[in-house]
Amino acid sequence: MPKFQQSVTGQPIWLDVMSSDLDRTVSFYTELFGWTYESAGEEFGGYVRFRQNGEDIAGAMRNTSEGAMPDCWTVYLHTDDAAATGEAITANGGNTMFVDAVADMGTMLVAMDVSGAAIGGWQSGTFGGSARMSEPGTPAWFELQTKQYGAAIEFYQKAFGWETSVLSDTPDFRYTQLGQPDNAVAGIWDASGYLPESVPSFWAVYFAVENADEAIAKALELGAQLVSPAEDTPFGRIGTLADPTGANFKISQALS
Repeated sequence: MPKFQQSVTGQPIWLDVMSSDLDRTVSFYTELFGWTYESAGEEFGGYVRFRQNGEDIAGAMRNTSEGAMPDCWTVYLHTDDAAATGEAITANGGNTMFVDAVADMGTMLVAMDVSGAAIGGWQSGTFGGSARMSEPGTPAWFELQTKQYGAAIEFYQKAFGWETSVLSDTPDFRYTQLGQPDNAVAGIWDASGYLPESVPSFWAVYFAVENADEAIAKALELGAQLVSPAEDTPFGRIGTLADPTGANFKISQALS
């Protein structure tokens, strides 16, 4: 299959997991998805790049917040100018925490969006992000579950240049996509009706698998916790897990 190519402005191009036990996290994901990995060394804080068939898929880093932040996955959206995007984030109600060059590989930003969800940005240098998506063992979908649906849509349109389309606008299911139906690559879901008050808006990551039930069973054997069992939906058979250090992720099996 061809390598992943950016198709719409501001789309997710990388993701990484922050872990309070990096060795355990690396062991879990390499066994679950059959990934290999390479550490960038202590010069880069032990940052790990997961690979499938020699191609970059996702990353992992140490959580050094000493409990101030939970272990979690972070999504990075493409930007041609990280500094300008950081300014646009702040101008549109978000909070840009830092913008920093990573050697010659590119420039990274980390921010909080207008609804309080953490989001990253990546301006490519020698490193372009994930080489494969929507194949078994690779990222399949990215989704902001937000309590401020309208404000979030406007924020991503203005800060990251999103061109959006509405998938559904019923009281029970309000959902907007990045891109048109034939090339949508991410979504914004109005979660105000079901997220508890104590749970902030967040970005969810989905990984494609050939068999959701088998993937869940394997993950549980490797130390994951079941958050929600796999169930058939109009978008595939989907389940939610927490990895051994607590970072949530979803698995998604395409249904024929």
